[in-house]
Amino acid sequence: MNDTLREARNSALTLLAFAVIATALMAGVYALTYKTVRANEERAKLAVVAQTLVPGSYDNNPAQDALLLSAEQAARLDNDGPSQVFVAKQAGKAVGWVFESTAPNGYGGKIRLLVGIDRDGRVAGVRVVSHKETPGLGDYIDIGKSDWIKGFDGQSLERPDAWRVRKDGGQFDYMAGATITPRAVVAAVARTLAFFHDYRAELAGSTR
Repeated sequence: MNDTLREARNSALTLLAFAVIATALMAGVYALTYKTVRANEERAKLAVVAQTLVPGSYDNNPAQDALLLSAEQAARLDNDGPSQVFVAKQAGKAVGWVFESTAPNGYGGKIRLLVGIDRDGRVAGVRVVSHKETPGLGDYIDIGKSDWIKGFDGQSLERPDAWRVRKDGGQFDYMAGATITPRAVVAAVARTLAFFHDYRAELAGSTR
């Protein structure tokens, strides 16, 4: 083998070695950080879960007592993947439930929600987990920018016709020029309440 071929081979082997080492390092870093990232995401979600439950009404970790919905049940909440119900308990008895729910028809696409419901079938709290609504117009559903989302607190399905925005004859306020976003959220919360009532006995008696 002449010197030129030998040098080319050695260069190729060196590059291959660097590529293997770099790939291994990247895989190692990913493995080390994945659990941390997931743990941070879970803590963030649990912090939002706590905002949708009545403070002091439970003594457990709702995530540890969470239930996994079937694909059919998740579809009723317009979720496109595995969905959980976080169960709040007091002295071992279920007293509140937080549902992962989706408003599929927001102005900017899907609006993902957490909807807390107490044992009386009333909304304990609603929070938006993610959305792509227009900044300054549709993003007032975000608790960090407006108290609008708190309008669901204490509401129930006693008056089904009221579950519309005021423009449509319902009770929920909306921002002028931005009705698509609140319509979508109102409908999603109403669906979640209806789902709760359909599975109320099963949810109330659930244990893990």
